[in-house]
Amino acid sequence: MTPALALSLKPDIPIPIGDIPADLRLRIVGAAGAGFPSPSQDWKEDCIDLVELLRLDRAASFVFRISGSSMLDAGLFDNDVVVVDRDGKPANGRIVIAIVDGGFVVRQLVVRQGVPYLEARNAGMVYEPTIADAGMGVEIWGVVRACVRNLQG
Repeated sequence: MTPALALSLKPDIPIPIGDIPADLRLRIVGAAGAGFPSPSQDWKEDCIDLVELLRLDRAASFVFRISGSSMLDAGLFDNDVVVVDRDGKPANGRIVIAIVDGGFVVRQLVVRQGVPYLEARNAGMVYEPTIADAGMGVEIWGVVRACVRNLQG
């Protein structure tokens, strides 16, 4: 395992995509229909570059591991891995990584009556929204671009 990939397993350290080896590719076995058999079984592409596929800027993209259950209703689960774009534009409705009280949190940015809030997305738990204001020590660090989940547990 490369040092960058080993570091990405630590939940509190953002890892720049630029530290991941440029030749890292995933092999495509074939197209899999999610309802009807796929007509593209003869698709010839044999590998993908996730950096290219997700249009990530290596210098401005980082990897975080999600810890906790505050974003379950947004489809982000404990131990999911998210790719965060530092150059992404924080906008109403986007999932963001923010620094709150000196630590990283993942929340949805919601603007109400011109005031930006960071809100958790878990109907089963009560989380108070946080006003996204630099004057209050809150900084939107980046925008979540993609999520990767291990479906084997």
